[in-house]
Amino acid sequence: MVTRQVMFTFPSELVEEPLIYYLGQKFNIITSIRRADVSENKGWVVLELEGEEKDIERGLVWMAGKGVRVDPVSGDLVEG
Repeated sequence: MVTRQVMFTFPSELVEEPLIYYLGQKFNIITSIRRADVSENKGWVVLELEGEEKDIERGLVWMAGKGVRVDPVSGDLVEG
């Protein structure tokens, strides 16, 4: 098992879609929200992902394919 931190940026048409839930279910990834800001028009979330490396990679490709911007993050995001 590995842990990765990523930032997802959602366009307005995807803000209400449960994509983080599907990411966890479809790819057997544990998701932990570290920070987030969501409005009607846009949203971003910083997540800690835990799982097998291949599953996380497949999940990130899937999210990007859905139209979500995926960026790597480093450091502890709860403490700032």
